[in-house]
Amino acid sequence: MSDKASSDPSQSAAERLKSIPLFTQLSEVEVTRITEVARERTYPKNSVILFEDDPGDALYVVLTGEVKVVLIGEDGREVILSILRSGDFFGEMSLIDDQPRSAHVIATEDSNLLVLRRDEFRQCLEDAPRIALGLLQALSRRLRRADDKIGGLVLLDVNGRVARVLVELADEHDGEHVPRKITHHMLAQMIGSSRETVSRTIRDLGERGLIKVSRKDITIVDRPGLEELAGL
Repeated sequence: MSDKASSDPSQSAAERLKSIPLFTQLSEVEVTRITEVARERTYPKNSVILFEDDPGDALYVVLTGEVKVVLIGEDGREVILSILRSGDFFGEMSLIDDQPRSAHVIATEDSNLLVLRRDEFRQCLEDAPRIALGLLQALSRRLRRADDKIGGLVLLDVNGRVARVLVELADEHDGEHVPRKITHHMLAQMIGSSRETVSRTIRDLGERGLIKVSRKDITIVDRPGLEELAGL
């Protein structure tokens, strides 16, 4: 489940930063220091924020909007590793291990990001070491989700993988609904399957009474049944 940050435009930069889980443990002085050195950047929908193998020179925090982290094969096929929303961050791995970017990051909505360059980030760690604790906690949660995803890909059939991603996406929303902006094509990219297979699976889950599909969203009707199928 994604950590959320407030997107109220009436809030000051420090107030918005304080609402982001990575920075909630910081004092007002520490938060103010970060707002003084960080920059805000806006990326329109479908723009590439980072390319795989780019030098890792900054940490990005999603203030508003949504981005996807993807791998793109030589044949152009995309695999979505994660979808990040308000309060999530990316780019920290390259700052820690000095390696190039491990994936592409693309805006799926108009997005506003907070950018901390390498030197600024390291200075913030020195000035506010509690950021490191927040970073470790977030990385631990991310690693657990990655373990779950790998286990699902190995142990579940397509029905189970679709069921699991629907439960996860619903939990990121309101626990019951998956917004229709998550298309069958995106679901296929998230589970390593084809759009046609995902469409058939969605139809089958609906016929079994596990979900209800409308033009507005996908509603989980039988959560215990869907979780059982997902191996949860």
